[in-house]
Amino acid sequence: MTADAAIASKGIKIDWTRLIALLTGVGLFIVVYYSPSWPDAIDPVGKHFALSPEGKGAIGVFLLAGIWWVFEVVPIGVTSLVIGITQALFMIRPAKEAFNDFMDPAVLFIFSCLVIGLVFTKTGLTKRLAYKMLAMCGEKTTSIYLGIFVLITVLTHIMAHTAVAATMYPLLLAIYSLYGEGDKPTKFGKGLFIGMAYVCGAGSVITLLGSARAIVALGFFKEMAGVDTPFYLLTWYMAPAGWLMVGLLWLFFVVFFKPEKDVIHGLKERVKELSAQMGPISKKEIYSLIIIFAAIIFMSLQVTIPALQKLDKTAIILVATVLFFVLKILDIDDLELIPWNIVLLFSGAMSIGYCLWKTGAAEWMAVNWLVMFQKAHWLLFVLSVAFFVMILTNFIMNVAAIAIALPVALVISKYLGVAPDVVMYASLMTAGMPFILLVGAAPNAIAYDSKLFTSGEFFKYGCIASVILMVVCALCCYVIWPLQGMPTLLPK
Repeated sequence: MTADAAIASKGIKIDWTRLIALLTGVGLFIVVYYSPSWPDAIDPVGKHFALSPEGKGAIGVFLLAGIWWVFEVVPIGVTSLVIGITQALFMIRPAKEAFNDFMDPAVLFIFSCLVIGLVFTKTGLTKRLAYKMLAMCGEKTTSIYLGIFVLITVLTHIMAHTAVAATMYPLLLAIYSLYGEGDKPTKFGKGLFIGMAYVCGAGSVITLLGSARAIVALGFFKEMAGVDTPFYLLTWYMAPAGWLMVGLLWLFFVVFFKPEKDVIHGLKERVKELSAQMGPISKKEIYSLIIIFAAIIFMSLQVTIPALQKLDKTAIILVATVLFFVLKILDIDDLELIPWNIVLLFSGAMSIGYCLWKTGAAEWMAVNWLVMFQKAHWLLFVLSVAFFVMILTNFIMNVAAIAIALPVALVISKYLGVAPDVVMYASLMTAGMPFILLVGAAPNAIAYDSKLFTSGEFFKYGCIASVILMVVCALCCYVIWPLQGMPTLLPK
């Protein structure tokens, strides 16, 4: 039998979806990169925003990466490498800049958060907390969903959503192990981990402690609108929006990820037995908790104490990482357990984000999009801003999305007579909830490490969740926030 005949007899199967996605991504990049110059974007005051050849290249990389990430053409971390390689080979940005982003402080912050999750697992803190939580939630799987979502939301009020995800991830693994299906993907498993990612975003919009994006947005707001927003005012407006989204997300997961089992029979007794077997808390658990909470408290205080803001939060959390090894809570073998695929994913996300930003491509897209709505009803304009930020933040840092879209939107809003307040809060709301792509936020990528869902599934259900988000955003802008006293139109 010839080699060709042997191959034919084995019936090698071609993954057409993967092949088409691979070629589509490459094809789009080539078409965009080599296309003739694109027209300038022009804002309402007549200012021109030219798109450079490097900017076109950035948009091409943006499209290539998005398609490859959604369809998992190659491992998501490898797609990130392609982002850096493409920028360097096609001279979109110098290689030093493109690959320097792979070790951006934000990436190291995510690495440290993953280490914290590893500490929770290794010391046994994860199981201890999981058993306590299940004892309170009971045996109904929908109640377990609700209990987890409420806990996540409360935690995001006082700590960064990335840290919350890193803390909750091993906890959810312990809970899922009691579901009785092993490592097999189930609707309940998908709901737990995708739900964790979505709710981390919804909860993080409520206070300044949930993420850095709110501080950036309020900085632009103060500079451009001349309004200094107190700490409590942001929570006053965003609490109804965030908690409403959490409630709707719970219903969303109950419907779309209805657990195969309504009740986990014997769960209470099993939890009591396992909890008793763990015995008293160990010294390593105590040391771990002290280190973790010290880092969280310090970073939380940075938001309200100006003198502490000079210290970089990445350096602070890396101190915690080093202490875990100094105290021998972790050892060198544990480094092999870090999900480097996730670290690389966010490295690539940082690189494409900076690429779009520094080449001017993102600003060009923002102006072109927003000027289309400069004669629309005020609500439609505000929602167009929120929608643009929502899409952009699925590809690049939400801080960058805010920094790109908000200044342009605040300029246009004056011509429409729209109050800057509603524009800022609507943008802030959607910037915190990137439900479509894994690269949109660290909790998304952390959840993906469970291997219980694909990036395609995350994309599919994320589109539905994003529609719900836009409906809630419209409700807040038109009804809830005005009832709370937020201005929507400028006085004539």
